[in-house]
Amino acid sequence: MIVRHRILRLGTLPSSRYFSSFESTVKLPTGIAYRQPTGLFISNEFGASNDGKQLTTYNPRSGKPIANVFVAGSPDVDYAVQTAESALRSWRTTSGTDRGILLYRLCRLIEEHKTLLGSIEAFDTGKPLDTVVADDIQDCINVTRYYAGWADKIHGYSIQPFAEKFAYTLHEPFGVCALIVPWNYPLMLALWKLAPAIAAGNTVVLKPSELTPLSSLYLGNLITEAGFPPGVVNILSGDGNTGAVLASHPRINKISFTGSATTGKKIMHAAASNLIPVVLELGGKSAAIIFEDADLEQAVKWCYSGIMSNSGQICSATSRILIQESIYKKFVEMFKAYTIHRMSADPLDHGPQISDVQLEKVMQYVRSGIEEGAHLVYGGKEIIGPGYFMQPTIFADVRDHMKIAQEEVFGPVVVMDKFTTQSDAIQRANSSTYGLASAIFTKSLTLAVDTSQKLEVGMVWVNSSQDSDFRVPFGGFKMSGFGQELGEYAVKNYLRPKAVHLNLGVSL
Repeated sequence: MIVRHRILRLGTLPSSRYFSSFESTVKLPTGIAYRQPTGLFISNEFGASNDGKQLTTYNPRSGKPIANVFVAGSPDVDYAVQTAESALRSWRTTSGTDRGILLYRLCRLIEEHKTLLGSIEAFDTGKPLDTVVADDIQDCINVTRYYAGWADKIHGYSIQPFAEKFAYTLHEPFGVCALIVPWNYPLMLALWKLAPAIAAGNTVVLKPSELTPLSSLYLGNLITEAGFPPGVVNILSGDGNTGAVLASHPRINKISFTGSATTGKKIMHAAASNLIPVVLELGGKSAAIIFEDADLEQAVKWCYSGIMSNSGQICSATSRILIQESIYKKFVEMFKAYTIHRMSADPLDHGPQISDVQLEKVMQYVRSGIEEGAHLVYGGKEIIGPGYFMQPTIFADVRDHMKIAQEEVFGPVVVMDKFTTQSDAIQRANSSTYGLASAIFTKSLTLAVDTSQKLEVGMVWVNSSQDSDFRVPFGGFKMSGFGQELGEYAVKNYLRPKAVHLNLGVSL
């Protein structure tokens, strides 16, 4: 199939406002009702799972059910992979220009549906609507547009070792890629993977979290409307078993997973049975280092945002704060005061935990911190009412051996302790088994650069926290995984080099 013919001769785009039997009507908190796809998206069609099994997704702000979606089992995964494999035969030879045109169309459709997609995402995750629309969905638009531009810029290199020999490289797609994404930024992280994979000429099977599948399934409508050939993008809602079957499938050629280190190990083990290469973006226990010359007012605000945004459910959250001894007490007091100020304006400002299970997990860490002797400065309690809310929680005098200092809590819990010298701070920051990110607060550029070079992390922020840009790589070291999302690096995740040797006259 030649995609160019399809693109150039289409006078108008097909309408996405069609109904199928695999949809349900969902009424959003805004009062708007829309048609939510509930089926498995395979070959540009929604359908039931082989066994008819379904799961329910809930609104974290109310705890009430939103919709039921089908759960992909082993036969459904087989069918999706086979469909992607069939589509790959023509898709991998489609020109980069035509792949880019389709991604630009998808970008335009995401922009047209920006408010609706944001409303779906906010309902499914419990996040504030304004934040989702302005930040998360806008990032989806930026990422898709960026990789649309990359699609026709993929090329190899020529190498001539000597006069009688010429060689060149081809950068080819891997094939069928399994993309497994978490629940904290469902659509954004899906497109962080999907857009570069498609731009590089792969076909994909996307598996969203069972807790937040709705926006990814709705994306299937836009994939079809954009004109992607059937089978290039397939979307399977499902549970952990679905992900396990997908990761161990013998016809998958590449896996990209974002989630916890525990699940990442399972993904890697499953992939090992077929020697499937993987990209893992896992958890973190990122440290913010506050030097005594820092602008404390700004450091407090950035550090609050770095841990309390999205209720702490961010892999790169700066959940540890190391403060130079001379300013330690002052910083802790200022951070507490700022937290009280934010809570007085809106006690639910930071958002809910994603589920009752996640809320209980975080509360167990709070109890552990108290039992191990950390000083509870503020919070530590659930917020009684509908939904899965808890207070922002501040611990001080947290020693490195404590559980809350070592393990990823993934909630609005920050741990603080003092340090004396730069080398002490670096040693403490690097003591974690994780290595995703770190933040440095200082007015000294020399100190910032020197400290950045000595931190064993994939990302460093200087006088900020949680900065992310679609042009800049995102990823970590150690137990935080390997491989990079975003920027040129993400495209390379989905390409493999092939060397071609031409004999120009050497005889035996």
